[in-house]
Amino acid sequence: MNDRPSGAAGAGRAGTSDDRPVRTGTDLTATTAVRYALVPVRRLSLDTVARRSGLHPDLVRRFAALGLVDADRDAAGHLVFDPTAPAVLARIQRLRSGLCLNYASIGLVLDLLDRISLLEAALRGRGTRSGNPPWT
Repeated sequence: MNDRPSGAAGAGRAGTSDDRPVRTGTDLTATTAVRYALVPVRRLSLDTVARRSGLHPDLVRRFAALGLVDADRDAAGHLVFDPTAPAVLARIQRLRSGLCLNYASIGLVLDLLDRISLLEAALRGRGTRSGNPPWT
């Protein structure tokens, strides 16, 4: 097991989300902490993601280049995806076909939906003990 931070020379897998430094505060002088995965996260290849989502691999590559789906590179330089990538691609396809959105606006809608989910989770976590009635 490698216990050096990802910025150290010759450190393990470059480009994976599990060993990136994470800023722990909003201040520029805040310290950064390094997260290490206890269990290796299984990654999906481009062909597997394309087959599971029913899309052409070139279209999946384009979505990754546009930043609509998160992808990393493995040691050989091939694209690898999180196990949730087929679900994200299905969501993109639903937005594209259902609302006739272009890819730039799909990125904006996905960001807004993620923010709404975080806010709803924060409201659920806070509870209604504050005396304010819920807004829904």
